[in-house]
This record gives sequence, C-alpha cells and structure tokens, in this order.
Amino acid sequence: MWQPHDGVELNSAAHAANGQPDRNGQSPTASLQATGAQPGGLSTAEAEQLLQVYGRNELEEKTTSKLIIFLKLLVMPMPIMIWLAVIVEAAIGNWIDMIILLLIQFINAGIGWYETTKAQDAVKALKASLKPQATVCRDGRWQTISGAVLVPGDLVLLGSGSHIPADCRVKEGTIDVDQSALTGESLPVTLRGGDAAQMGATVVRGEVHATVEQTGKNTFFGRTATLLQSVENLGNLQRILMRVVIVLLVLSVVLCLIALIYLLTRGESFRHALGFIVVLLVASIPIAIEIVSTTTLALGSRQLAAQGAIVTRLTAIEEMAGMTLLCSDKTGTLTLNQMVIQEDCPLFSEGVDRHSVLQAAAMAAKWWEPPRDALDAMVLNAAALHELEDYSHTDFMPFDPSIKRTEATVRAPDGSSFKVTKGAAHAVLGLIQTNTAVIASSVNQKVQEFGKRGIRCMAVAQTDAQGQWQMLGLLTFLDPPRPDTRATLETALHHGVQTRMITGDNVLIARETARALGMGTDIRTPEGLPQMTEDGRMPPHLGRDYAHVILPADGFAQVYPEHKYLIVEALRQLGYSVGMTGDGVNDAPALKRADVGIAVSGATDAARASADIVLTEPGLNTIVDAIVIARRIFRRISNFLNYRIAATLQLLIFFFIAVFAFSPHDYNYRWPSFFQLPVLMLMLITLLNDGTLISIGYDNVVPNPRPDKWNLRVIFTVASVLGSVACLSSLLLLWACLQSGHPHSLFRRMHLPPIPYAKIITMIYLKVSISDFLTLFSSRTTGFFWTSPPAPLLTGAALFSLALSTLLACVWPNVTTDRNVPVRGLCRGGYKIWPVWVWIYCIIWWLIQDTLKVLTYKLLFAFDIFQIKSGSRTGKSGRQPGTEQLLAVHVRPEAETELTRYTHAGVQHEVEAGLDDLRAAYAELHQQLDSGGKPPEEKERIAQHLQQVRHAAASLERVAGAMARQAAEDHPGRDEGVRFTVGPVDGRASGDGQAGPRRGRTL
Repeated sequence: MWQPHDGVELNSAAHAANGQPDRNGQSPTASLQATGAQPGGLSTAEAEQLLQVYGRNELEEKTTSKLIIFLKLLVMPMPIMIWLAVIVEAAIGNWIDMIILLLIQFINAGIGWYETTKAQDAVKALKASLKPQATVCRDGRWQTISGAVLVPGDLVLLGSGSHIPADCRVKEGTIDVDQSALTGESLPVTLRGGDAAQMGATVVRGEVHATVEQTGKNTFFGRTATLLQSVENLGNLQRILMRVVIVLLVLSVVLCLIALIYLLTRGESFRHALGFIVVLLVASIPIAIEIVSTTTLALGSRQLAAQGAIVTRLTAIEEMAGMTLLCSDKTGTLTLNQMVIQEDCPLFSEGVDRHSVLQAAAMAAKWWEPPRDALDAMVLNAAALHELEDYSHTDFMPFDPSIKRTEATVRAPDGSSFKVTKGAAHAVLGLIQTNTAVIASSVNQKVQEFGKRGIRCMAVAQTDAQGQWQMLGLLTFLDPPRPDTRATLETALHHGVQTRMITGDNVLIARETARALGMGTDIRTPEGLPQMTEDGRMPPHLGRDYAHVILPADGFAQVYPEHKYLIVEALRQLGYSVGMTGDGVNDAPALKRADVGIAVSGATDAARASADIVLTEPGLNTIVDAIVIARRIFRRISNFLNYRIAATLQLLIFFFIAVFAFSPHDYNYRWPSFFQLPVLMLMLITLLNDGTLISIGYDNVVPNPRPDKWNLRVIFTVASVLGSVACLSSLLLLWACLQSGHPHSLFRRMHLPPIPYAKIITMIYLKVSISDFLTLFSSRTTGFFWTSPPAPLLTGAALFSLALSTLLACVWPNVTTDRNVPVRGLCRGGYKIWPVWVWIYCIIWWLIQDTLKVLTYKLLFAFDIFQIKSGSRTGKSGRQPGTEQLLAVHVRPEAETELTRYTHAGVQHEVEAGLDDLRAAYAELHQQLDSGGKPPEEKERIAQHLQQVRHAAASLERVAGAMARQAAEDHPGRDEGVRFTVGPVDGRASGDGQAGPRRGRTL
C-alpha cells in the first residue's frame, strides 16, 4: 500500500493534524483532548455536547428553493428581452404571437431550471452514500444509532461488510478496506492500528474498534461534496448566444431609434411611426435563436444516445466539439477495474509451469464456492477448475491480514495429501526451508523488477512428499487496459484531442498502464500541485502559477479529488477546453468542474449526477463517436447563427435605408410617405424562417477534423457579406419598382408594365422571403453551396416555406391594412407573371451572394484574418509529424529577451530542458540512421527514439505556448516569439540535396 508524502495526504488524519477547525474555531485534536476519546466511548451527554459543536454527520447542502431558481431564470437578460417582445406583441394586439413567445419563455426557463438543479442532484447522490446506521459505544455499552449523530470522539465498531460512517482512526488490529471509490485503488487496502479509515469506504475483511475524528463536511468525503457545490457553470453556448443576441439587439434598438426620430422630424404621427418601429424591432430580434439551438442540441442528444452516450446537459454537446484535452481516470475508465493474471510467471521449481502454478493457487482457495475476494476471483477465473473436481479440502485457513496468505490441505484423487499456500511473497518465503537464500534472492529480485513496473505478485508454494514447502512460482497480475482503449486514444489524438491520465492509484501502476497504452510515461505524484485554501477556496491564478508543474506532465497519480478538481481548473485557465472521464466518488468534483464531464459505464451515482454525459457502454470508444457527432452539431449551430445574423441584418438594414432613401410619395403623390410592410407579412417571414430552421438539426454537415472554436468575428463578417448582398438586391428591386412608372425606368426598358404600389408591397415581401431561404443554403458551407448537399428534411422544409410564401404572394387578397398599407396578390389582375421575375432576380443575386461568400472565406484564410486558421489551434496539437520529419524549434534572437522577461517561475527551465531533450534525441536518431543496413528490430528502436523526439517537442510546444499567451496578455501587440518549424533541425539536405524551406508558425 502506498502512502502520500507528508504535507500531501488529504485524509482525515491530516485534517486533524493541520487543525481543521470546528464551528467555534477549535481543532478536532484539541476538542478530543478536552473531552477525552475514552476507551469505553463517550457518554450520551458528552455526545450531545459535541454534536452542538460539530454539527450532524451529514453533508451540508446550500440549496435554493426550486421555485426561486425557476423565477430567477425568468428575469435573466435573454428572458427579459423576450418579455419586452411579449409586451410589444400585446401592445400591437398580436395575441397569437404573444402566446407563442410566452410558451418559448417558459420552455426555455424549464430547460434552464433542469440544468441548474443538477448540482443539487449530485450533492444528494453523495449524501445518500452516507450510511445512516453505525455501531457505537455510548455510556459503556454497544448500540446501533443513526450515523448522522456521530461526533468526534465516538468509539465505533468497523466490521466486515460495513461502511465506514465517518473519518476514523483504527485503535488496534487490522482490517481490509475497499476504498476504490475514493482513491481508485483496485485492491483492498490493509489498515492497522493508528491508520486512518475514511468515510465512504467499505470494510471487506476483519473487525476493529476505531475512534471518530471527523464528521460531516470536515471528512474527506464531505470535502468532495463541498467541491461539487462550489461549481456554477454557465454553458459556453449560452454565453455565445447571449453575445450574438446582445449585439443584434443593440444594433436593432439604435437603428430603430434613429429611424423613429427621423420619421417624427418628417411630420409623421407618433403612433404611426412608433407602430412601424416596434414591429420592425420585433421582427429583427432573434427571439427563437435559443429554442432553435436547444432543439438542434436535443436532436443531437438522441444521436448520442443511440451511440451509448446519455446527455444530461445539452450545452455540453457544443463544448465537447471544442474539447482539446481529455483528462481520464485510470481505474474503471482506461482499465477494466478488475485484476487479471498476466502471462509472466517466474518459476522456482523443476517440473512446473504456469498452468500448474495456477492450479495450485486455485487449490489454496475454496474453488467450489463463490470467490471470497478480488484475488480469489482473479485466480479462479484463470484456473481450469474442471481439473479439480476429484480434489478436496481436508483443512483450510482463510486469508489472515497478520500472516498475509491462505493455506489449504488438499486430498488428491490417489488419496495422498499435500498443502498449498498463496499470498504475499515475503510471507510465503518464510515457509521455505530448502535452498532458502537462493530462492529468496531470486524471488525478491523478481518482485522488485515487477514492482518498478507497477505489476503485483502473488507467491504460490506447495509441500512435497516429505512435507517440505517448495516455492512453485510467482503469479503476476494487474488491472489491465481495456482492449479498445489504445486504439481509442490514438483515434482521439487523430481528432486533435490529447489524453492525460489523472488517477488516485499508485504512480508505478499508472506509468505501466500509460506505457501499455502508448501514452506519455511522465506520470507525476502530487508534489507541487495546488491545494485548496483553508477556507475551501481555489488558489488565485492557478493557470499562471502552476503551469510549469501541470503542462509538462503526461499525467498525475496518487492524487485526491481536490487535486483532480484543481488540475482541471488550471488547464481551463490555460486555455484548454477540458473533458474529464471518471467513475468514482473521487472523480465527481473534477467531472463537475470540467467543460465536459463524462461518467463511464458503471459509474457511481455521484459521478453520474456530476457528469454532463453518461456512457452506457464500457470503454472510451463511445467518446470518439460522441466527439464526431458533437462537431457535426457544432457546425449546424454555427451555420444557423451565420444565417440568423445575415437574415436579421438584411431585414433591419433594408428597412432602415428604405426609410431614409426611398419615399414612395416622391414617386407618386398618392403613395405613402415611407415604405413599410404590413405586420402580418413581417410575422410570416419570421414564423416561416424559424419553423424551417428547426429542421437544421438534421442537416448534412462535414465535421471539423480539429477541435471547434467559436470565432464570432468571422461569423459576423461572413454574415455581414451575406446580409449586405441580400439587402442591396432588395433595395435595388424597391428602387426599380418605385420608378417603374417613369418613361426611362428599368421596367420600361425590359418591356415590363408599371407595377401598382399594392403589388410592390407584395413583391418586396416575396423577394425578402426568397432571399432569406436562399441565404440559408449559402450560409451552410465555406465553399459554393453545392459542395455540401443539404439534408432532405431541411430541403423539404425550405421548399415548403418557399412554396407557401410564393403562393401567398400570388393570391393575397386586395386589402388595405389598419395602417393604410395597400396589399394585392401578384397574380391578381393585369400582369400575372411577376412571381417568375422575382424568382429569377433572387436566383441571380443568390449566385452573386454565394460567390462573394466564397471569396470572403478565401481572403480570411489567405491572410489569417481574425485568426481564422491559427485561432483554431487551441492547446496541444494532436497531429504528429511523419517519420521523415522532426519538429525543430527556432527562437528569434530578439525574442530570447522576451522569453526570459515574461515567463513565470519555472517555465524557462522547461523550455531549456525541452530543447536539450530534442537535440539529444535528434543526434542519437541520426547516428543510428547514418550507420545503414538496419534489421527490423533496429528500425523499431530508431522509431522509439523518434517517439522520444516527438514527445519532447510536444512538451516544449505546450510550455512555450503558455509563455507566448502570457506574454501576449501582458504586452499586447508583441507577437514575435517561439516559432515551430517542421523540417530538419540542423538544416540537412532534403531529397534533392538542398535544404528544404522552413515551414513554421509563430506562437
């Protein structure tokens, strides 16, 4: 059993030693000394007094009434905007739209309420893990009481099968405790007198008396729940949507106010002008932006559920699309969480093999009964039990923690008897009486060799015909990786997601698991990691102060829940989008803190309640599928925002310019003084658009091969181009229609008749509707619209809306609205093929719009405007150079001063160390390559050297990237720093004998 170093151990004993205060500021140790943890336990009066001091042995839960949570969700910024829209709809008497808005309001609030109460559910799952009963000595007699009234100083009985009700100190004797849910340790841990037993663990063997030291929130278990409650996450998608809505809302309000003032100065009546402006404002606000996004996410969650990933927080789908780093627990996540016998089996007697050692180990257990513990289960699963049917026990000694082995007397089919034993190597060696020194030396050497790799050993011995014990061999075992884990990690890396191990298990075991999985083996212990402050808060500036500890490491072992929690938070502060996988109580806080918390199959209730995504299938392969699906969903939402911004800009700016630039009265004195569409037409445009957009959740998209990252500047730029082209075409059509009666008008030159004003209104309605839906198809791709065919459902929904809009424009009755706006269908009376001309006009401008969009993207990518290329490189790059390429590092001379000046403590050292590793590995690699004529095994060794170079370069990239980001934050505008270039480090000749060009990037 490993023990953390002093100052790092976070169990109850450390809390008491460090003076964890009670409610009155008194340490538990001082309190116990004052009251006396008496051998016969406490009296009832003393217990009641201590209960007032320390409180109940329950997890404190800072809860808010669910009704209050729901009401708060109705007064947040986005709901306030919807409330304003509701008031506007009521003011103009549009009751149907007002009811729809109210439904959207309460649906959104309901979804937010569900997400907000998830943290409370996680705490309740932890609270349910507190076992309600405890056997305690009170008033000199043993009794069973509620575990909630235990206090420090109580004397409790910890027996086999019982759950430890509080953090205790074992008095005498030994017990085996399963604490895998706390630390990730797969095997039971033996606790002796003076050792700490932590709440949440389970006694699997033995019985002892123990003194309670910590209860409730002060226990190791309670600190985990406190970490969960400290997490308050606002989804990244919610923040993005909020920013988009605020920008559009501010723009709409400003332009509408300017238009209102202008109309009032022209002599328009206040009621008439206000009515128009209010309707325009309602039409331009993207009211359905959140419900469409939520619907898209909900449809995506169904796809994920079909792949074995249940989504508990919808916005986590968007965050998974941008995940750059996956922090994974080891036990039960990367591994099977069950010990398995390995092929390695050192033998120490003649005439035996691995099979006979396994059979002897099985006979040292009651093989015909269900396994008593994990070790028995491991042995019996590997042995050929059918061969033991004719054997029987005449005597059996079960496992005793004091002697660390089991022993059985076995009767063979021929009537002879012999003894077998299995257990700890040192315990079995004590039985050997022949050639003891040589065997002990060989066994200890093997145990040490395997121990350095984190592989455990079990010694097996058997008596010979003379009754002398003979060492048969060592069975080696470990918790092996899942069969699909290595391939899954490689696939995740191909998608740009790096995986790091963070486990509570032994560091040697963690390194062996990392080696088997092809992960980096720089697994570190908790020394130097941040810890919570005494008042339970996170240290300030985690990312800045601990980057030199966390970034270079490939993972951490022997860590506790708050370590995992703070590592995840530090990585988030360093700009990584962090996913966290786990299955135990010890993973719950980090799952909640991560951008995407993933509870694997078989996870505890606490882990599932804390996670954003719960896997129903074993292993991590489901995560890769989920990443691809999440990136498709991200692309759909991104396309939707691109379109929604463009549609809003088209409508808003068109009417804004039309008010100033085009007065119908100037073209015909019988026409109105300013151009406007009827309220019903504007609502139809909005309703049909939003109805069609719900089907975008089924659209065909190509997922990004790299992690997605929001770039609103790019989205607004492209949307502005799309919206401007559509707006310009609408303004040109309005101008042509208004002057159609002029002898030299465009209509006359095309031999088209003048168009009455009532049909101008309908024509502009049809044009805006068609342009909106065609813009939807352009906004889906970075290339031309035909490069990615839309899904049949989206196409069908768009065609339906286009057909309905065209039909309405054709047959609209000849009426005058309550605002004196005449309307007439384009096919009613006179010239009847106006809709055809509108369609031709829209398609021509659509092709122009799509071409300008493609050119805009080409320009953005060519000059990396708004970091459209470099901005997507978040965190460590998952792509490795080919076997013929190395990663060279060039530091500009003028940048060396900047590096030295702006790096925080320790990072400069990591850069220099990384450079040394890179040069050394490079030299060794070329020395081997230059010798020529290498056999396959030698080439394999060279490939391993190449992997070392890649690892050193990747580590250097992580550290230097953090330095560059910090320097950029401290001194904006100084972008000269560390440049990574793919190519020979020393500029050796390429295939043509000339040094190849250096291709690189400056961080």
